[in-house]
Amino acid sequence: MDIRFLGHAAFELSDGDTSVLIDPFLTGNPKAAASADELSPTTILLTHGHADHIGDTVAIAKRAGAPVVAIVELANEIGEDGVDVFDPNLGGTVEFDWGWVRLVPAWHTSTTPKGTVNTPAGMVVNFGGKTVYHLGDTALFSDLALVPRRDEIDVALMCIGGHYTMDRHDAVHAADFVQAHTVIPCHYDTFPPIETDAQAFKGDVESKTGYESRAPEKVVVLEPGDTHTP
Repeated sequence: MDIRFLGHAAFELSDGDTSVLIDPFLTGNPKAAASADELSPTTILLTHGHADHIGDTVAIAKRAGAPVVAIVELANEIGEDGVDVFDPNLGGTVEFDWGWVRLVPAWHTSTTPKGTVNTPAGMVVNFGGKTVYHLGDTALFSDLALVPRRDEIDVALMCIGGHYTMDRHDAVHAADFVQAHTVIPCHYDTFPPIETDAQAFKGDVESKTGYESRAPEKVVVLEPGDTHTP
């Protein structure tokens, strides 16, 4: 399974046959590594409904015939556009032939461009025998530590940009909580308010974290378009 960073908080998980797209904000994204019409995902996952996450979801879903997984209020809005949706709430799991996705809490806000208020989520995704945790947009909060009590996290996709989410300093503590084998930072450098030093984050995590049972987390800093294979 490959993880391709598409810029901002958008990622594609792919095994060559199946593709899972997360938060496809591409049109209008100055860091986008692909255009919306280049992607044909099997499934689309949304952490929340802000414009820089919902992005091109409807257009891609209609063209590719891909269902969308989003928290219930957001799923209802997208469903009105003629897209097939799955509508779990926090704690809910949706199963597919390729694996499953579970919604977990994120501490943030969310209103769609159409005005639908919805609750943000993180997404724990099991795909290709690996478990990937996209934290979504979140502040640092202690319940992040509950997620690895249920599932061992192979890769955490973690916001570090600050201003709208936790910054790189709080994200070091989030990495402690999540205990992922690998952390990939995202949601930074797209716009001036969220510019930060990803290499400094990498150094802080790798020097300050670690548990008795295993080595410290590895941080992989991807440029938009880069791919990581866990």
